[in-house]
Amino acid sequence: MTGPTDLPVVDTVDVREGPEVAHGLLSVLPLLGEWHGEGVLAGEGAGDRRFGQWVRFAHDGRDFLAYESRTWLIGDDGRPEGPALRESGFWRPRGEDEVELLVAGADGLLELYVGTARTTTSWELTSDVVARTPDAPETTRAVRLYGIVEGALMYAIDRAGADTPLRPTMSARLERLR
Repeated sequence: MTGPTDLPVVDTVDVREGPEVAHGLLSVLPLLGEWHGEGVLAGEGAGDRRFGQWVRFAHDGRDFLAYESRTWLIGDDGRPEGPALRESGFWRPRGEDEVELLVAGADGLLELYVGTARTTTSWELTSDVVARTPDAPETTRAVRLYGIVEGALMYAIDRAGADTPLRPTMSARLERLR
């Protein structure tokens, strides 16, 4: 029996290790790696909440990046208060500046985004398809903006519901771990 550490294919977050990076990944290559930092969940009525976040963008030699994100709430005292949102997916470059992002969240939200790599360090994505389980957040449309600014990965996610306009839901500033 083969365990997870014995798999014949390894994801890597470092272009100097592992399989050769596919040429098609050039438009998203700056994302590759592990990132950590803090952000804000926009609250409705209950106010905004701080969160911590770890994000990993990895490749296995094919023309997509595997994406994984874990967040945890941070209390007023600065200490972790427990897990928050978790999602995973794939960044799929299409052509020189087109990008697809497929995201599945543990909260029951599935999103397919299409967009552009506006420069080699910024990406603007708009939902093309949103699906949700009955208890998932009501979402009919979403926009994600990502950018690397002075070495930090910054992003903002806006979402709309059936009866609510597009509004900010979360944003963060993450520093590269490796």
